[in-house]
Amino acid sequence: MNDAALKSDTQDIVVDEVLPHSPETIWKTLTTGELIDRWLMPPTGFEPVEGKRFTFQTTPAGAWDGIIHCQVLEVKPNERFAYAWKGGHEGNVGYGSRLDTVVTWILSKVENGTRLRLVHSGFVLPRNDTAFKNMSEGWKKVVKNIGAAAGEKD
Repeated sequence: MNDAALKSDTQDIVVDEVLPHSPETIWKTLTTGELIDRWLMPPTGFEPVEGKRFTFQTTPAGAWDGIIHCQVLEVKPNERFAYAWKGGHEGNVGYGSRLDTVVTWILSKVENGTRLRLVHSGFVLPRNDTAFKNMSEGWKKVVKNIGAAAGEKD
């Protein structure tokens, strides 16, 4: 019963795009630190290895230092890449509220390139309303940036 109640209060962001690049090119763009910097922000300590911890630094807010703590959860080359995305602070409301989510990238070869599906799951509403709203818009731009960065590599 608790699980069902919990699930009804969480939301996922899903962005689905077909990019005109091979899965191998998209994979490299998703899993190379210097390239991640081009489409998102510079990661610190990143390696595409299960269990590896890394961070991103964004704009701090209130009691939150702006550090996003990540850990690689799944690596299936050219198919699937997932990592934990945690940040924020319990004392913050709105931007910088506590966030404990998972980012999953799913790649599938299609006739004209690669279908890239991003699922950023686990937003607890209403606590994460601001992050959910901002990141819903932000991830759409990020996926387009991934396509642009991949194009530079082709």
